[in-house]
Amino acid sequence: MPASRLQQELIELQHQLKTSPPESEEDRASLELLIRDIELQLAHEGSTKPDSNLVDGVNLAVERFEVSHPRVANTLRSIMHSLASMGI
Repeated sequence: MPASRLQQELIELQHQLKTSPPESEEDRASLELLIRDIELQLAHEGSTKPDSNLVDGVNLAVERFEVSHPRVANTLRSIMHSLASMGI
C-alpha cells in the first residue's frame, strides 16, 4: 500500500512540474532527478538497502520550494511521509 501511494504522489509531482514548472531550469532538473531517484528506490524495494540520502534530498527540496511552489512542497512532504512509512 505505501508503495502504491508513493507512486501516486510521484505522478502528482510530475503533473505539477508540467502544469506549473519552476522558473529555474536548475530547480526543474533537481526535481526530475529526485523523482528518478525515488522511482529507482521503488523499483529495487526490498532488494537493496534503503537510501537515507533520499529522504534528506526530499527534505531539502521541501525547504527549497516552500515559498515559490507550495503545492510542490506539500506533495514532497507527502512523499517524505510515504518513504518513512516504507522504512526508507
